[in-house]
Amino acid sequence: MTNAVITGIGGYVPEDILTNDDIAKIVDTSDEWIMSRVGIKERRVLRGGKATSYMGIRAVNELFAKTGVDPMTVDGVICATSTGDYHFPPMASIVAYQTGCRKAFAYDVQAACSGFIYLLETAANFIRSGRYKRIVAVSGDMMTAITNYTDRTTCPLFGDGCGAILVEPTTENVGIIDSILRSDGSGLPFLKMKAGGSLRPPSYETVDNHEHTVYQEGKTVFKRAVIEMADVAAEIVERNGLKKEDIDWIVPHQANLRIIDAAARRLEVPEEKVMINIQRYGNTSSGSIPLCLWEWESQLRKGDNLILAAFGAGFTWGATYIKWGYDGNGA
Repeated sequence: MTNAVITGIGGYVPEDILTNDDIAKIVDTSDEWIMSRVGIKERRVLRGGKATSYMGIRAVNELFAKTGVDPMTVDGVICATSTGDYHFPPMASIVAYQTGCRKAFAYDVQAACSGFIYLLETAANFIRSGRYKRIVAVSGDMMTAITNYTDRTTCPLFGDGCGAILVEPTTENVGIIDSILRSDGSGLPFLKMKAGGSLRPPSYETVDNHEHTVYQEGKTVFKRAVIEMADVAAEIVERNGLKKEDIDWIVPHQANLRIIDAAARRLEVPEEKVMINIQRYGNTSSGSIPLCLWEWESQLRKGDNLILAAFGAGFTWGATYIKWGYDGNGA
């Protein structure tokens, strides 16, 4: 039976760094306060009039350079983002065109911080259908574009970054093995952007009230994220008959170090098996999991068991079990 496997990965984070000390000059906070609550030391910021597609293009170009894939052989480009350059057209069409994928279909998916988990299952199912051979899946956000830098509770959280993966068919016992995707619309009041959509179009009032930035009721979101990420990760492990010693890597969404620790404890997996880069990049929303895979790629080996887990606005959450498909940097 044909399955889908990740055969390469690229990534991009901006060069500019915003430290906790920099943020302390803007709002009443400190490095100690931020580190103790979320575990973030610094984050990357995309400047110079660039947008999320710029990061996606850079990630895809690196992916092609590493894998040697001809962009004209790509069947589809799918992007997961909450911060596309425009409401329309989809960011995927921009990325596809600028990276030479001129024969590919292109569209976006939006599942907030869970975007990569949803994107991965979507891309895998195109491959499993047998009709498509190469899907490029791009996931990332320019969260600093929708951050309110007068809100001390949310402005330290977010950074910018993007990852891109190539998904292809395989008949080997590797690939995207299983996914569990969940949602609960009752989470709407607690994590959202209040304005900018059809319900509340832009106006002087919405701009003056900072309603085009992330709004979050942190305590509620934190409690649900701890429960749901840990539960769904445990559920997919149990469903696939894995024991804690079978898990090579946990790849959690990088929202809060305490949430990550709770999920790892639930699975009884030691810290050295958990991919964590939140201290350097902050919460890049849908970009956080692919950026972890990008950074740890050289340490991954064919057959490694990876558990991916994420939670985001909607509420949306999910987990994916991957049996990694190649050794190191595409070797």
